[in-house]
Amino acid sequence: MTGATGNLGGRIVQQLLARVPAEEIGVSVRDASRASALAQRGVRVRTGDFTRPATLEHAFQDADQVCVVSAAIRGGGAFEANRSAIDAAIAVGAARILYTSHQAASADSLFPPQHAHAATQTYLAQQAVPFVALRNGFYANALGIHLPSALSTGQIIVPEDGPVSWTAHDDLAEATALALTRADTVDGISPPLTGSASLDLGAVAGLLSTLTGRTITRVTVSDEEWRAMAIARGLSPLVADFSLGMFRAARRGEFDAVDPTLERMLGRPTLPVEHTLRELLESHASTSAGNRRETMRLDPPRATA
Repeated sequence: MTGATGNLGGRIVQQLLARVPAEEIGVSVRDASRASALAQRGVRVRTGDFTRPATLEHAFQDADQVCVVSAAIRGGGAFEANRSAIDAAIAVGAARILYTSHQAASADSLFPPQHAHAATQTYLAQQAVPFVALRNGFYANALGIHLPSALSTGQIIVPEDGPVSWTAHDDLAEATALALTRADTVDGISPPLTGSASLDLGAVAGLLSTLTGRTITRVTVSDEEWRAMAIARGLSPLVADFSLGMFRAARRGEFDAVDPTLERMLGRPTLPVEHTLRELLESHASTSAGNRRETMRLDPPRATA
């Protein structure tokens, strides 16, 4: 497993630990100290860096299967990193490679990360080794970026978007663990592994209103106006343009795919968007409370005479 201390990779490892002995699991992480809890449970922990291929070969040594969690690199270099991991897996003799791709992987996507996913899928298919490319639905926890504005102003101010089949990390982690432990689950490039509904941000605002008991509305602005607002809030132009690509792809319908494959793999309904929104709201409340306590500790109220 690569990325074992990340949001998706960490959940995959926990799902694997529930299915196979810890000593059968190895993880490749950039900072081994962050995986000390896994090492204590018996998982083999080795340092591996996508940008240093030799470290990957060492981390993957003796692996029967390698699960490559797609490289989280923005602005170029993601495909090259993924390719290095695939090459390292082949070099050590792995009999099967799994890759966490995306439902909208395409060379002509308006959202740049999809180009790297599409290129990685193509590269995998060209290798003489069995593989699985799991085309994961759009991660539902990405909605967390809208919470601060929604909760403080009652508005989600965004460019025009489109329906997205928001999918829970927990569902995708379980599906990946199943694909690793049951070879008959999925093969080759998978269908989209998505939640059971596609929602635009207007619908998400409605769900947040129900969950919080407050009126939260979605406000649509032009791409140019949103970009200027985002940069004024402190986003770099590169990140602002990256995010705009997501909105443009959404309104072209690139993420509007609902497929039953994930539910079939899990043998149960997928987690609804409300599940992730509740988690995000709880996390936001916990963080806010922690910040308030820290402020009080640093600047305690003065006693009055």
